[in-house]
Amino acid sequence: MIIVSMNGKNYRKGVGIIIVNSEGQFFLGKRIGAEAWQFPQGGIDEGETPKEALYRELYEETGLKSEKVTILDVSKKWLVYHIPHIFQRSKKRYDGAMQKWFLMQLTGTDDDINLKAIDHAEFDAWKWSDKDTAIKSVIKFKRKVYESILNEFSETLKGLKNN
Repeated sequence: MIIVSMNGKNYRKGVGIIIVNSEGQFFLGKRIGAEAWQFPQGGIDEGETPKEALYRELYEETGLKSEKVTILDVSKKWLVYHIPHIFQRSKKRYDGAMQKWFLMQLTGTDDDINLKAIDHAEFDAWKWSDKDTAIKSVIKFKRKVYESILNEFSETLKGLKNN
């Protein structure tokens, strides 16, 4: 895990992944044991590039292999969100996340998605949604990041359906 310090706060460096299907819908995963839906995301490990973390996290959280997706766009900057104290774990290691975001198109099928590809799954359900549902479904402290990144990717998304 890579931790970056900014303004007296520690942020976990990671990747965020937006997967769209051929209909222009967004993949959302439901966190195990919660009614919290989100895009796949995760930390970058020591010695790992953002792109390597992208493909590792993609497989760990969705079961999708790199040959089942295509990268459409990458965020120009790192987006940061702060985790409110009430959501932080008792052994606080970081205050939030600093993420490089990737927009990907599913080139495989829904059958390629396997939330149980690894032993420690993050999600217990998944669905395709529109942009508004994706933003409304995520936990409140991540909404501005979702709005910002979907706005940044808007030109790329224009060519896809339902956006």
